[in-house]
Amino acid sequence: MNYDLIVLGSGPGGYVAAIRASQLGLKTAIVEREALGGICLNWGCIPTKALLKSANVFDYIRHAKDYGINVSESSPDMGSIIKRSRDVANGMSRGVQFLMKKNKIDVIMGSGKVKPGNKLAVVDAAGKSTEYTAKNIIIATGSRSKELPAMKQDGKKIIGYREAMVLPEIPKTMVVVGAGAIGCEFAYFYNSLGTKVTIVEFMPSLFR
Repeated sequence: MNYDLIVLGSGPGGYVAAIRASQLGLKTAIVEREALGGICLNWGCIPTKALLKSANVFDYIRHAKDYGINVSESSPDMGSIIKRSRDVANGMSRGVQFLMKKNKIDVIMGSGKVKPGNKLAVVDAAGKSTEYTAKNIIIATGSRSKELPAMKQDGKKIIGYREAMVLPEIPKTMVVVGAGAIGCEFAYFYNSLGTKVTIVEFMPSLFR
């Protein structure tokens, strides 16, 4: 239960730090409450790029005539597009699992909380709390989507990025609040599939 280093969070910042620490000879553990790879690999950068690739291919097909190619008919299969995106994410997560095993890093599944005295309490899925001690602790918990006070997410009409990545059907209309990288990616993806998309941005600059 005693480590030289415990990393809280297994996203790109966390798992890379854990690997390097282990390579330098430190007894290392990493704590993750969901899937290894964190938000980026499982619900962010990687699966969204898979969605964008599908949208990009569909755009090429729709404009195939511009490239001298005749395509009679085409339509997006939302179920297959989502499945491909999730398969890509799951494959990346399994890759991180392999790296943890290869570098002899202990993986502790659960929600971690830093406590005084260089201690970390981890509550697992069954609700059991276990306390670990480390000479050093790295907090790499990443980010979460932010709700607007007047627009609480209900998972149905007002959704966050997770729901947006696994919608069973292509919506007819969509309002994207926020024109940062994530907002623009979702706007492009759904617009390419036929959704009428409106972006709402509160900042002076479109891209931030």
